[in-house]
Amino acid sequence: MKNPFYILVLLTLISGIVFTSCGPSKKLVESRARVERLQKDSTSTHTNLNDCNTQVKTLNDEKTSLQRENSAAQQNLKALNTQSEMTIADQAIRLQNLQNIIQKQKDMMTKLKNSVTNALLNYSADELSVYIKDGNVYVSMQENLLFKSGSDVVDPKGKEALNKLAAVLNTTKDITVLIEGHTDNVPIKTNKYKDNWDLSTARATSIVRVLTKDNAFDPNRITAAGKSSFHPVQVNETTEGRAANRRTEVILSPDLKELYKILE
Repeated sequence: MKNPFYILVLLTLISGIVFTSCGPSKKLVESRARVERLQKDSTSTHTNLNDCNTQVKTLNDEKTSLQRENSAAQQNLKALNTQSEMTIADQAIRLQNLQNIIQKQKDMMTKLKNSVTNALLNYSADELSVYIKDGNVYVSMQENLLFKSGSDVVDPKGKEALNKLAAVLNTTKDITVLIEGHTDNVPIKTNKYKDNWDLSTARATSIVRVLTKDNAFDPNRITAAGKSSFHPVQVNETTEGRAANRRTEVILSPDLKELYKILE
């Protein structure tokens, strides 16, 4: 009975030692696992914190930039308001000045139109006409007064009319002169003129020479232009219509510098 008892005691001791040694190992494993989890959580928390700090810095930078832009915009608006401040009285004065200049120019062009008409009274309606259009004075001279068909040489009767016109222009300041040559739509091609563009421009230039060289009109105030057949006043399907379209227009325009100064 003694041996079995000893054996039982021995087995009990061995079992106690084994169980006693296994308990701390399990706790140690759990503790290590917990430490690892905490370390991972700490790393993730630091990462999130860094991201948040970066976002906060970015937002602060954007806020600073927006504040600067807003400040600049307010300064620009303030400067604009200062520049654009105009009392009702100031606006009324400016409007009155504009109306005075416009009326002054209308009166001047009406007077000029009457002076030109009086100077050219001896010419018939089928030779020339004088009228006001868009604030400008037009002196429209027909081909039969100025040129022979297909020529840019001014006839004596045409020169006489231009001399009378120049006498009025030389006494009128603050106007510019545009000479426009016009033809009908019948094509022309000669050794001298390739087409109607050539002819219309050559005729306008001939008129300029008569006014400047023969009558001492200021060349700085005059321009020559050829319009060919592209600005008819009548249809080109009839003889009368084509004759009306073969013309040279002297366009007298007021100087608008004074008006532009007020509008600036």
